[in-house]
Amino acid sequence: MTKKGNLLAGMALGALATAGAVAGSVMAYHKKVIQPLNDEDDRIATNRRKANRKAHSAHQSPMR
Repeated sequence: MTKKGNLLAGMALGALATAGAVAGSVMAYHKKVIQPLNDEDDRIATNRRKANRKAHSAHQSPMR
């Protein structure tokens, strides 16, 4: 019975280690690939909002 218990413990440990490795890879991929794309999109959207505000305020007639 101890060999069977060792086998099951080894399989459980291997499955846990594999799941940890997969989770680490997914997190690294997200940080290196997806997050910079999202940050760039946010920066572009912010600049677009600023440019629209500036363009619209430049063509307003004075309220005097």
